Amino acid sequence: MDLALNEVQTMLQNVATEFMEAEMPKSRVLEIDDSDSGFAVDLWEKMCDLGWAGMVVPEEYGGSGNSFTDLGVLYEVMGYYACSSPHLSSAVLSAQAILEAGNDAQKRDLLPAIASGQQIFAFAFTEPDYAWGPSGVQLRAQPRPGGFALTGAKLFIPDANIADRLLVVARTGDGGDPADGLTLLLVDKDAPGISVRVQTGWIGPKVCEVNFENVEIPAGNVLGPVDGAWPAINNAFDRATAVLCAYMAGGTQRVFEMTQEYSQTRIAFGVPIGTFQRVQDHVIDALNEADSAKWSAYEALSQLDAGDPGAAVSVSLAKAVASDGFPKACDASHHVHAGIGSDLEFGLTQYTKRARTLQHYLGDAIYHKGRMARLLAV
Repeated sequence: MDLALNEVQTMLQNVATEFMEAEMPKSRVLEIDDSDSGFAVDLWEKMCDLGWAGMVVPEEYGGSGNSFTDLGVLYEVMGYYACSSPHLSSAVLSAQAILEAGNDAQKRDLLPAIASGQQIFAFAFTEPDYAWGPSGVQLRAQPRPGGFALTGAKLFIPDANIADRLLVVARTGDGGDPADGLTLLLVDKDAPGISVRVQTGWIGPKVCEVNFENVEIPAGNVLGPVDGAWPAINNAFDRATAVLCAYMAGGTQRVFEMTQEYSQTRIAFGVPIGTFQRVQDHVIDALNEADSAKWSAYEALSQLDAGDPGAAVSVSLAKAVASDGFPKACDASHHVHAGIGSDLEFGLTQYTKRARTLQHYLGDAIYHKGRMARLLAV
């Protein structure tokens, strides 16, 4: 499989790099991370002006219809510069769920606003019993005349604090298979009965607790079949996961480069520390993790674009590699940097936070290894 970038992808990579160099110095990353919202309006508007929010939305719905590999090129650069934005939540995961589950009227109504960046969507799946499979969804949508009502909570939801609308996965029925009985609901974030709290801790991109207290959902806000949303959700997860892996690969590459550079410039006992064998081991570990994350991500993206029936296995492989590799590269880098690596203004900790947070998002290595085993056993 030829994973080399084509001319358009190379141009996109160059434009994205120039943009990030100008907009995302280390000081800006720290500023955004330390803000209450974790969101920079001006940065998001500039990204949308470049057309990035509509890249994987079809042209008929206001997007540019790019491939997932094209988007992966952009995400690798975003990860390299530790760029925080609601792009994955809104323009990838939510947009793909709408494409998979929505009817024609819903697609025409919702997708142009996502593609332009005028509206931000958040995808609410995980709950206090944190899991990424269908069995993790226990929030009940109770039938009401003309629709449903939601009471309960979703946890660790990226970008819910800045979203205009939420896509909420709720349980409306039960069956022998946990995938049965799931329904995808469109909810206005400002609807009566909804409260959102940004969760605290040593977290990269902001995540939120969303509480629902008898929130009414009209029947017209159901996307896809009642009790039958899992296939659409699963497909959206695969696409978003592959794109996320490209982001994690970009971050891992940057961590390796920081490690290599520091090993060449830090002097101890009159020589660069990179001459010490144990330091060399750490640098090589970071390099191996960066290469593994990158090429497994691009293979998954390429297979998604080709409609390969084995793409789901490749997506889970890529996420297992990235979830293990990004934190390991950060650990190796901290060993080399020692005390300076913990200085917030130095920049390494911004990647370490993301590695620790993103290793779980959309499923950790244990989840995806198990998923590969199930898929390969069929």
